[in-house]
Amino acid sequence: MKVVKKQIPVDAYQTKKSFDIKTLEGVMHANIGDWIITGIDGEQWPVKRKIFEKTYSILKK
Repeated sequence: MKVVKKQIPVDAYQTKKSFDIKTLEGVMHANIGDWIITGIDGEQWPVKRKIFEKTYSILKK
């Protein structure tokens, strides 16, 4: 069976510094230029810039 992820808007920002971030899966490292996503329940995770560009669309405000 094939499925498609629901389109749920999330908050995101591109980081200008490297740091470690606590995620649901444990601590992950975010590099300069990575995007930090905040999910609907407040959970956060880093996404590499190239992956972000392939999988996310920026909505107009």
